[in-house]
Amino acid sequence: MTGNALRVLLADDEPLYRATVRRLLDASPGITVVAEAGTGREAVALAADLCPDLVLMDVRMPDVDGITATAQLTAGPHPPRVLILTTFDLDDHVYRALHAGAGGFLLKDTTPARLLDAIRTVAAGEALLAPTVTRRLIAAFVDRPAATRSLDGVTPREREVLTLITRGLSNSEIQATLHISRATLKTHIGRLLTKLDARDRAQLVITGYRTGLAEEPGSASVPMGG
Repeated sequence: MTGNALRVLLADDEPLYRATVRRLLDASPGITVVAEAGTGREAVALAADLCPDLVLMDVRMPDVDGITATAQLTAGPHPPRVLILTTFDLDDHVYRALHAGAGGFLLKDTTPARLLDAIRTVAAGEALLAPTVTRRLIAAFVDRPAATRSLDGVTPREREVLTLITRGLSNSEIQATLHISRATLKTHIGRLLTKLDARDRAQLVITGYRTGLAEEPGSASVPMGG
């Protein structure tokens, strides 16, 4: 991030939706919208000129789609973080978006609070997946043959954090559930990444599933959130 405010570029082909999100972001402390794009090609060009910290990217746009634009953005020497925001809950979009280098994937029916938390999470270099797609996506990884990673060395509190991450809770929800500060949570997540040799939050979720921390759908005692 540059400066004090998180600089965001909005990329969506629906002007009304862009205006709604812009009002939300402009009213949020520490976030400023530097530009809006209606196509993927425009998003790539504006990002090259303005160097935003994060691009909020739609999937289906004319000229160049959002996933192709994401791949172009993340291929640069100083790429912005990209958060995919779409109406379409399709596995193919999730796989392609993550492969293109997106740091997160949310559906457009998410709550304003979750969207703001996701923007800050992804901008900070963490990965975030919508709870509605996390279970299916990670289940696909879990079904593939792989060694089960041990949780040896993980403290009881770190195990609690990992369990909640595995269930798809956002940082704000984890803070509220465990009654800890954002700084403390970031410390726990950083230690989990190191101890479990995980690249990002998505890999932590995979580890959680493979070590049995995730409960069956419908049986979790902690709400999945909006």
